[in-house]
Amino acid sequence: MKKLLIAIDGSENALKAVDYVGQQFSGMGDLRITLFHVLPTVVPELWDDGHILTEEEKRERKVVLDKWQANQKLKLEPLFRSAVETLVQRGIRADQIETKSTRESVTNIPDCIASEAKTGGYQTLVIGRCGRHSRTRHILLGNTANNILNRGAGIAICVVE
Repeated sequence: MKKLLIAIDGSENALKAVDYVGQQFSGMGDLRITLFHVLPTVVPELWDDGHILTEEEKRERKVVLDKWQANQKLKLEPLFRSAVETLVQRGIRADQIETKSTRESVTNIPDCIASEAKTGGYQTLVIGRCGRHSRTRHILLGNTANNILNRGAGIAICVVE
């Protein structure tokens, strides 16, 4: 079975990457597609404010952090649903598609994507040229795509414009 990883972030180019995969791989019965999203790190407003927390403060902070993370995952549902619908409309069966997310930790988004690509047994990684996190217009590639290509994932990487 061939495994393909699509890194998505809700940007226009990520959605183009999903559509590209639907067009190019439609009808392949031995294909497994994973839609992969890296959840952002905790916003600075929720970080520790510089003192040792009491047990009560730790519990309160955990409730806030858990709620923040749950809200981030809720935001993913429409993104994943739209991507799955696009693939299905292009002829990929729904049972060939899975969704997966991970939370960025001390590493950055390109490292999270490259790590998933390396360890997940994928043959191909498909990414959009520039994602939501690109702050400037790049001549060739966005930061995430460029960093993944520079690190290498040990697999074929397709960058979609």
